Amino acid sequence: MKSMNEDKSKKMNVTKETKHIDYSIIGVDEAGRGPLFGPVVAAAVYFDEGVYVEGIADSKALSEKQREELYNEIFARAKFGLGLATPEEIDLYNIFHATELAMNRALKILSQFVEIKNVFVDGKNLKLEFPAVCVVKGDSKIYQISAASILAKVTRDKIIEKFHFQYPEYNLIKHKGYPTQEHLELLKKYGPTPFHRLSFEPVISLVSKSLLDDWFDKGLITEPRYRHLLNLLEVDLFGNTRRAKRKARSE
Repeated sequence: MKSMNEDKSKKMNVTKETKHIDYSIIGVDEAGRGPLFGPVVAAAVYFDEGVYVEGIADSKALSEKQREELYNEIFARAKFGLGLATPEEIDLYNIFHATELAMNRALKILSQFVEIKNVFVDGKNLKLEFPAVCVVKGDSKIYQISAASILAKVTRDKIIEKFHFQYPEYNLIKHKGYPTQEHLELLKKYGPTPFHRLSFEPVISLVSKSLLDDWFDKGLITEPRYRHLLNLLEVDLFGNTRRAKRKARSE
């Protein structure tokens, strides 16, 4: 027997707005493609028929307070998966493929709760392990993608806030790793960390073989990442630049 509170709650979930929502859709979006620091985070979101959260919109159009409140609502009322790709994976595979990786991880987690079909993802030219339709600016057009954008953004912000306590000198809590003027100035002052995206400009210009050697010796970066970054720096394992070698051969 249903309680009055359950009936009331169900009525609140179903509004005239739900008439315009296709509840068969799974929405996917990411946060953090542009920063110089930290992971890229993706979310995949599915709502049961009639579940409507007032105020869901593109996360970029919301205030931090609004995002936090909606994050809590979506967290409680949606079925979702969250996935991320690390700075190492971003360096090794590039940000585009790392984003696909994070999205696939989010969908795989969601697949434990719902059948993965009718997937709509914000962006273009993304090739996922599940059939998906790319929608440019989908985070402002499709309810579930908007919800995914909020989950991904707030989750990433929470991750970066934890890093802030590890690296307070970069003031990550303010700029969240994006290339603001403040972040760029602090990068020049303190140099990069292993959690920066070391293949990104202008971070790579602040990386040296001696710095990579030190991190590698301390176990802060893996050998594949170490070798990949040396390749980007055009430096071999002995510290010789391949540019210099090519120039010498041509003389």
